[in-house]
This record gives sequence, C-alpha cells and structure tokens, in this order.
Amino acid sequence: MKQSHLNRLTCFLLLLFPLSLWAHGVSQSDQDILTNGGLLSYIFVGAKHMITGYDHLLFLVGVIFYLNNFKDIVRFVTVFTIGHSITLISATYLGIRADEHLIDAVIALSVLYKGFENLGGFQSWFKTKSPNLLFMVFLFGLIHGFGLSTRLQSFDMGEGQFLMKIISFNIGVELGQVLALIPIVFIISKWKPWPSYQVFYKSVNWFLVIAGIALFIFQMYGYMQAH
Repeated sequence: MKQSHLNRLTCFLLLLFPLSLWAHGVSQSDQDILTNGGLLSYIFVGAKHMITGYDHLLFLVGVIFYLNNFKDIVRFVTVFTIGHSITLISATYLGIRADEHLIDAVIALSVLYKGFENLGGFQSWFKTKSPNLLFMVFLFGLIHGFGLSTRLQSFDMGEGQFLMKIISFNIGVELGQVLALIPIVFIISKWKPWPSYQVFYKSVNWFLVIAGIALFIFQMYGYMQAH
C-alpha cells in the first residue's frame, strides 16, 4: 500500500473516531439483557463491552506492535488479562468505584503512552530507555480493569449469585478480547514482511497518540460537565 493511501486511511479513521466515543458505554438494552437473562447474559454483555471497548483495544494494538512473535503476544496479553481481572473482580465485589470519566481519562493516557513509546518517544524526548514493558502492561491492566469494574457497577445486578455474575462478566471480557485481537494480530503479522510496514507502523502509532489525546480531552470535558 502506498504512503498516500495510508495517509488517507489514517485521516478516515480520525474522522470516524469521534463517532466511536459513543459506542463504549452502558445501554438500556444491555441492562434488559442482564435483567432478563442468567449468567450467560453477563458473559455476552462482557464480550460485547470488550469488542466495542476501543480504549482497551487501542492499548493492546500498541502492545502487539512492539512484539515480534506469537509467544510474546500470548505472554503480554496474559499479563494484561491478569491485571484487569484482579481489579475488575475485586473492585466490583468490594463496591469500590471511581468517577468513570477520570478512570477513562487515565486509560486514554495509557493509549497515548503506548503510541509514544512505540514511536521512540522516550529515547527522542528524554534520552532514556522506556520502562519495563511487562510491568507497564500489568500496571495498565489493573487500571483498565478498574474501568471495567466501574462500568459493570453501573448496571443493576440484582440480588443473588453476585460473585458468579462478576466472574461471568469477566469471562465474557476475555472472550471478547480474544475475538477482537485475532484479526488485529493477523493484520499486523501479515503486514510485517511488506516494505510499507514502517509507514503503516508509524501511521497507526501516531493515530494512537492522537486518539489518546482526544479521548483524554473528551473524558475530562465529560468530568467537568458532570461536576
């Protein structure tokens, strides 16, 4: 693919990006599914939430760009999964909540961070190596999990099987994550041998930087409007 085509693709994604901001939330239809269904409904809504969870997926896209083989992808995604499972389950069970705009603003910064790191930002701007990636993926996993917990607690979960509902939602999140990552890993891995990969790499990671900034501003604006 020519660079001009990649530039047009990036511009197109940027134009569509504001529309995607509204896809990541709590809907009445999801509440109806949870109210009228059993544990399987929590798996379904968890998977749906992750597939439409652009902020979570953008961060993982940035992580995958940094890795060179399938074994590393599995290792890092597993660490991210452990991190967000810890806070999703524990924070929801204990009823620990944060303002959803603030936690989503921090998640936006994780997207910005990964794009910045992939573009060699630490070396260029700070003349230093970037922090240990495995540790940062785990740390951001904890933060992303807190965001997922805040979203889950926005639902009326009713009474009974409370812990199992949380675990079912978490299972759904993991399934949705796998389903979303399969085409992403496929596209990135297949593109690597092509001469245009470096242009593709830079275009997507600049998009992560811009998306992270846009998401952060959007969430902070939402926080100020709510308060």
